[in-house]
Amino acid sequence: MPEGRGYQRLKSRTSLEEILEVATEFERTARDFYTELAPKVSKQIRYLVEELAEEEQRHYDLFSQLRMRADIVEQIKQSVETPASDRRFSDCIHLPELGDHPDDQAVLQYALGREHAAMEQYQSLAESTPGGPIRDLFAFLADEETQHKNELEKRYYEVVHSGGV
Repeated sequence: MPEGRGYQRLKSRTSLEEILEVATEFERTARDFYTELAPKVSKQIRYLVEELAEEEQRHYDLFSQLRMRADIVEQIKQSVETPASDRRFSDCIHLPELGDHPDDQAVLQYALGREHAAMEQYQSLAESTPGGPIRDLFAFLADEETQHKNELEKRYYEVVHSGGV
């Protein structure tokens, strides 16, 4: 194998531990963002933003608990293929400035983008991670993020097309 190709393959791999760190930070930043955003949004979507904050907290807790399990110490050292969606997922850690009175449509668009990035990332990780608790968690989160995205799309349609924005 040519040297450059081997380097590219290694470069496209990362440890599960690094992935778990990024995913934990992804969930933490989302939780904090939605928690701070809730009192600023309209009453029409406040409950939704509060639910998003709670969901992100649950995901953060799942990652935190998983990383402390003694039975996965060896597994998190394993190297896996970096998902194609990794850049987009990592970019979501950087939060937008929506101001003191963000409009519902901007909030919903941001949330939809974030849920979509998470769904893609977790699906890809579930496919590339060896069987076990980490793979199970990624599969579970991929399913949850898909459900969240579908719910947000319905809500977005209701808000935007009912003249709510």
